[in-house]
Amino acid sequence: MIVFWFLLIALVVVVAGVTLAVVGGGEQPVLPEADPEQVADALPPARPVTRADVDSLRLPVTARGYRMAEVDDVLSRLGAELAERDARIAGLEAALAGAQAHAVGGADLFRRDAGEPPREAGDEPGDGRR
Repeated sequence: MIVFWFLLIALVVVVAGVTLAVVGGGEQPVLPEADPEQVADALPPARPVTRADVDSLRLPVTARGYRMAEVDDVLSRLGAELAERDARIAGLEAALAGAQAHAVGGADLFRRDAGEPPREAGDEPGDGRR
């Protein structure tokens, strides 16, 4: 009979220990927060991002996956820089097209007939000179 009581008490102690371990005792969370990691190869803050910067970028992984806030920050910055570059490229292309049109002949290009030399200031069609 003593063996029965000993086994019963041992069983109660084991069940209570497992229960406390699973519940966590109330002070510590079941799964503690992972230590914050920093991006090892952060994007350069002082210059535009290059393709090599994006290729070498490694976002930290925690026990639960990527840190969403850091991923959102990186993607937001990349999106803003790409939008800024697209706007700058469009502006430069428009300026280049305007400069090329002006260099080729600009407004005089549309007044000339095919094969006719450009008119001088005194040459009017009705003055009889040709």
